[in-house]
Amino acid sequence: MIPLLLVVVGLLALVQSIAGRPTGDIATPRRLADRFTAVDTARRLDEWFQARWTREQITPAVPADETTVLRRLSLALHGTVPSLEELRQFEADAGDRRLERWTQRLLDDSRYATYFSERLGRALVGSEEGPFLAFRRDRFHAWLSEQLDTNQPWDRIVTRLVTAQGLPTGEPATNFITIAQVDGEIDEEVLAGRTIRAFLGQRIDCAQCHDHFFDPRWKQTHFEGLAAFYAPARFSPLGVDDNLKVQFEVADHENGTSRVVEPQVPFGREWLPAQGTPRRRLAKWLTDTRNLRFDRAIVNRVWGQLFGRPFFSPVDDLPDPGEPATRALDLLAEDFRAHRRELKWLIHAIAASRPFRLDSRPHVPNDPQSTELPAEELRRYEDAWAVFPLIRLRPEQVIGAMLQAASIKTIDRHSHLFTRGRRFFGEQDFVQDYGDLGDEELSKQTGTIPQALLRMNGQLARELIKPGAFGTTTAIARATQGNDGLCLKTCFEVCLGRQPSAEEHAVMGQWLVDTRGRRREVAVEDIFWTLFNSPEFSWNH
Repeated sequence: MIPLLLVVVGLLALVQSIAGRPTGDIATPRRLADRFTAVDTARRLDEWFQARWTREQITPAVPADETTVLRRLSLALHGTVPSLEELRQFEADAGDRRLERWTQRLLDDSRYATYFSERLGRALVGSEEGPFLAFRRDRFHAWLSEQLDTNQPWDRIVTRLVTAQGLPTGEPATNFITIAQVDGEIDEEVLAGRTIRAFLGQRIDCAQCHDHFFDPRWKQTHFEGLAAFYAPARFSPLGVDDNLKVQFEVADHENGTSRVVEPQVPFGREWLPAQGTPRRRLAKWLTDTRNLRFDRAIVNRVWGQLFGRPFFSPVDDLPDPGEPATRALDLLAEDFRAHRRELKWLIHAIAASRPFRLDSRPHVPNDPQSTELPAEELRRYEDAWAVFPLIRLRPEQVIGAMLQAASIKTIDRHSHLFTRGRRFFGEQDFVQDYGDLGDEELSKQTGTIPQALLRMNGQLARELIKPGAFGTTTAIARATQGNDGLCLKTCFEVCLGRQPSAEEHAVMGQWLVDTRGRRREVAVEDIFWTLFNSPEFSWNH
């Protein structure tokens, strides 16, 4: 009796969602906490962009509708599209500053910490395969997820990473150190390169062997001095610790001798404490409030995660602070530092900015009915952030969207174990087949024919949309008998997060005319298949 009752209750909830009534409690803050208010920062940021657009004679795109912005936020913070259940709750929320409060709702959801830790973790511990590496990396992501969930300041997280001691399984932060093991020894030079790339947004690996060819700021002595901070670090049976008697030696191949290199930093020497272990001194220097590169690096990465493209690319080759072209980055970094370096505040600030809320269709001068610009002109608009960039979704976002579209209710930690298990294993298999991007989180992506075929004919895709007793396509078909408009509208909302246009309604609405029972379920399945394989489904827009 109880299982049957649960099924009936679940079906009623599905019908309510499809019919346009919200289900469940709306766990959205009634007001935004003062600590997360970023109105002043967003205003200053918008003023900078407006001045740039005026100077370059660019009219920015019109604002996107709020449901589109919600889709962007969900993809960036959860790796999936909003569920129909969430869309209905969003529609029912008539309060002021709705998007700001829903940004907070998404950040309060455990899916944010889980997904964002995976994204940031690529720059910190990489994505190399191997059973033991994968196990340790999972432990690391669980630790990083906890730090993000509790909104630990970024400088505190980085300090833990650089200074951690213990076993990688018991103290997961040490995986930042142990990932640089080579033949049982920790490679100081690998750590030096990863540290500067991840935390300062600079690529100085070239200086490992010689002075940087293209950037006179970085000398070989700079690289050696940074590597020397990690020389005492070792991996023993008790885990990571420091043998403070060990010094960093560099071989001189010309005369067959070696020389000792003392720990030193390439700039800001006055920020380096005189006391403490080498790794702790390095952490203090990295996170010093005067080290502007530290804040700019993470601001640029988070900007890239929200837009799909960093403000300045590549993320590990940032120009010096203070250059006019990156003033927006400096502005955000300044306020990020003033707000305790909390990543949740930073996300609020970026999400509240005008560039994040612009439409993906550019303004075309003298032709308000057109959205087509010459390629060169479109690049100029995109470079000026006068239009929200069209970016291909990451593989895990594509499968996340497909899995969520196959469920009217939100897939989260409260979902049935079977549903969560299908998402976990389905996502792993799909990403492997689709093609993982590896450590290059924010590199430009191109679509491939095998990827398109996987969405069209992959086994998981077919299973997700096939009619069945508890399938979404069947639920929609049955709940909208006699209302073809509502049926098509619901399909579009579930798959694309929007309603169909008049042209789409005229064409695809014909597929539903006079359908009943099994024929209607097949028609809805065809609509889902078409939307899954539309260009719009696999792009952030």
